[in-house]
Amino acid sequence: MASDKPRQAGRPPGARPPGVARWMVLILAVPILGQIVLVVSGAARADAVLCLASVEILAAFAVALIWRQDLERLARLTQQGDAPRPRLPEMDGLALAFSQAAEAGRLETARLTSRLQAEQAITEVLPEPLLMVGADGVVRRANEAARQSLGDDIAAVLRHPLLRGAIDRARATHAPQAADLLFAAPVPREIHAVVTPMDRGLFQDGQASILLVDRTRERAVERMRADFVANASHELRTPLASLIGFVETLQGPARDDPPARERFLEIMAREAARMNRLIDDLLSLSRIELSEHQTPQGRIDLGELVQRSLAGFEPRLAARDVRVELTLPELPLIPGDADQMTQVVGNLLDNALKYGRERGCITLTVAEVSGTPWPSRPGVVIAVGDDGVGISRAHLPRLTERFYRVDKGRSRAVGGTGLGLAIVKHIVNRHRGQLVITSEEGQGSRFSVWLPR
Repeated sequence: MASDKPRQAGRPPGARPPGVARWMVLILAVPILGQIVLVVSGAARADAVLCLASVEILAAFAVALIWRQDLERLARLTQQGDAPRPRLPEMDGLALAFSQAAEAGRLETARLTSRLQAEQAITEVLPEPLLMVGADGVVRRANEAARQSLGDDIAAVLRHPLLRGAIDRARATHAPQAADLLFAAPVPREIHAVVTPMDRGLFQDGQASILLVDRTRERAVERMRADFVANASHELRTPLASLIGFVETLQGPARDDPPARERFLEIMAREAARMNRLIDDLLSLSRIELSEHQTPQGRIDLGELVQRSLAGFEPRLAARDVRVELTLPELPLIPGDADQMTQVVGNLLDNALKYGRERGCITLTVAEVSGTPWPSRPGVVIAVGDDGVGISRAHLPRLTERFYRVDKGRSRAVGGTGLGLAIVKHIVNRHRGQLVITSEEGQGSRFSVWLPR
């Protein structure tokens, strides 16, 4: 509008002109000067001084009201965004410094995050189990190898007294410590542990890494060499001695005796077949023992596996006129190695056929179970029973030992190698199952295998 006057440059909107400010100072100064004049001139009277003091108080109150109005106006303008903001060079420099520091922190965080991810990736692909434990003994991190090989047994490994001692020594000496651990359950395992205390500047105080090297396979190979020399040589000596004797007889007195030659050749063929079975069982047992500490990764249809195994025994069952009572419900797939479980069912049927009665009956039952006398978690039981002469209680604990026979003469006569139940035991151990043998003399025997579902 025409009446509007141009606003003074540099003065924010709503601010009072300089003249008003001068009048405010003058209002406050007049009473004070009056008191000073009275005091200096010596004419100071009490009523005059009191009057001037009252005027001074009223003037100060008026100035306070004016300042209050100014502050309220400034607050409203600031909220509306119309009030000019002061611009300080020092604030600009501080803001720039903060911005640069934040960017540097972001870049350093990204670099450390990338480095941590790379280190974790390297740890995950290590072939040996690696654990990171804190001062409280709680596992902070476990790599893929540890999760696969130890599973739910990590806590049991950390509770081992020798490992706990190695961890304490490593923290006390700030140097790596080693320990050889032996576990009897769920399967025998021998583990070499190396405990390394971590740098306090990079990790929390008391944190340590534990590298677990499974030496079960190496120890098993060493024991197998000794067992093979001690047992296999003894088992092979008898048939070899028979073969050598018959060969010498055929080369000498029985050279021109056709009936004796036929009989001797039949015995030689039987002994050679027995040696072949023995060698096959030894090789099979060695392969199973080498992988016993590794749980199988596949899944099997137990119903189809049992029917296929039973079909392979039909000629031998017919030859002895033995019938089979089969109980086989619908079952879900279970974890396991199909080839090894076929071997288990085959060995149990073979034993029942060899040591059961001729023209007798074999029971083969497969069922889902949970609880007493089996573990509480769901599982499947394969049970094979015969109606033979049974086994004395004194022999039951040793039936799964290599080359152990209740009746050595009868076992050799029916072609047994003494390794069948040992193979079954090691396969069941690998599947984290249980083997239970029950028998009474004159009542037959029953072999039950429980497998987790």
